[in-house]
Amino acid sequence: MKSLLRYLFLFIFIFLSCNNNDSNFEPQTEADIIKYIEDNNLNATKSGSGLYYVINNEGNGTRPKSTSNVTVAYKGYLLDGTVFDQSNDTGITFGLNRVIAGWSEGITYFKEGGEGILSIPSNLGYGPNGNGSIPGGAVLVFDIKLIRVN
Repeated sequence: MKSLLRYLFLFIFIFLSCNNNDSNFEPQTEADIIKYIEDNNLNATKSGSGLYYVINNEGNGTRPKSTSNVTVAYKGYLLDGTVFDQSNDTGITFGLNRVIAGWSEGITYFKEGGEGILSIPSNLGYGPNGNGSIPGGAVLVFDIKLIRVN
């Protein structure tokens, strides 16, 4: 009986240790994106996938495909303004087929030199599990500048 209680106690301890109650973050919805757009007076377009994008400057160079290699300067933040990632002004280079779905789609709305904002719902970002400092269910917002299609 002592052995059974010991295993039960150990199981409960492990379960509670793994349970992440440090955050009261509620998964965000399209209504949260719409509120953000309205609160920030943005003229956003919704794509068929649920991505919202704002084109401040379409650019005038080459338009990438969803598999292109690109150089992008960006700032990524949550709807509450918390910055979770940012490049320098020279940007970073990556393949659009190696990033979250919201980027693979969203960057293709711009040409080289283009600038704008991507509001990416959770299902096109990091989903219900999140990633690092990004909570599960979070909407991601990116200020982007497409520097170059490589």
